[in-house]
Amino acid sequence: MSRNRSLFHRLSALFSGLVLLMAMSMTAVARDNATSSKEYLDTLNVGVTAMGNVDLPENDNTTSSKEYLDTLNVGVTTVLTSDVVEATFDEEYARGLMPDPSFGSGMAEKNGTRNGTKAAADKEKKVSDLVMADVQDALNVRAEASEDSEKVGLLYKDCGGRILERKDGWTKIRSGNLIGWAKDDYLLFDEEAESLAGEVGNLIVTIETDALRVRTEPNKESDVYALIAQDDELDVVEVINDEWISVDYGEEIGYVSAEFVNMDFHIDTGETMEVIRAREKAEAEARAKAKLTANQGAVIAGADDTRLLAALIFCEAGNQGYEGQLAVGATVMNRVRSGAYPNSISGVIYASGQFTPALNGRLARAYGNSIPDSCFTAAREALNGVTNIGGATHFRRTGTHEGTVIRDHVFW
Repeated sequence: MSRNRSLFHRLSALFSGLVLLMAMSMTAVARDNATSSKEYLDTLNVGVTAMGNVDLPENDNTTSSKEYLDTLNVGVTTVLTSDVVEATFDEEYARGLMPDPSFGSGMAEKNGTRNGTKAAADKEKKVSDLVMADVQDALNVRAEASEDSEKVGLLYKDCGGRILERKDGWTKIRSGNLIGWAKDDYLLFDEEAESLAGEVGNLIVTIETDALRVRTEPNKESDVYALIAQDDELDVVEVINDEWISVDYGEEIGYVSAEFVNMDFHIDTGETMEVIRAREKAEAEARAKAKLTANQGAVIAGADDTRLLAALIFCEAGNQGYEGQLAVGATVMNRVRSGAYPNSISGVIYASGQFTPALNGRLARAYGNSIPDSCFTAAREALNGVTNIGGATHFRRTGTHEGTVIRDHVFW
């Protein structure tokens, strides 16, 4: 019996030590979660009660002692596999308090998978495909990720797009109709891109029905400013509610039904080289036209000179439409202003060998008869400095010279 008692005392000491370890674990958990600590304490009490109710071995043999020890180990394992221990395993095992490394490896794998999945989800949530230009003027966008590659377009200051691919310090972007590669050194990504987009972008609504009323108030009984055609866009002022959106309509605030519009966040986009060339061509043509139509300065003339100029216009361009008529009148007035010709309307018109109608008598007949109103209008505008041929002082039938072509005449 003395051997059994000795064994019993040793087992009791072991049991007390295990209870102490469990209590320490419980204390560590309590620091993090009071509810979990209570659940753990309940689990511990159940385990202690269960082990305390185990019958002591009645005979003096090692088999009974071993069975009792196995029973005790089963109780400990039951406690250690609770959810609280699983949650705090890594900390406990690192301090050398957990006795079973194989148990710990399984928990670590489980925890690692769970934590890794959450981290991956958080990372995926935070990643943005928005990209913004970080330049003062414009950024070259190229066909390939190389400075030697063909330039396919430009991304201007405060313009942005979406990331398609990234490699070797370059990013392939889509910005409107422009697709190509730009250097990362001149781009903003993630939070910086979103911050800039929030500053320079704006909400717009696109009309998704054949025609939509822009109303004066957010209700269907209010007056209507105008009807907006399908695919037109308006800047959003405020989302009033699920039914109405206020929009910028000229100098007024209008209201459109949310049911018939698509709302989107808009940022300016880049331009392809094709669009850039077409725009530059149109701008050059506009500048040339502006130069051709720049006012040349009014010339004071009496009624006789005005009628004489109108008569010449009728003779030279009566069938050429108003643009052709104005061009003839402007040619005469450009000569009047030029030091190379006489400084009066009649002196220019009757100068030797200059205007055929003045030489063959047709001009005199037209002067004495009815002259169309359009020719008088062209004459008065030419006198006031209006021109559509710039400073040209000559004209002929088309095909005989290079210059500005208007109907059947070329002016230079």
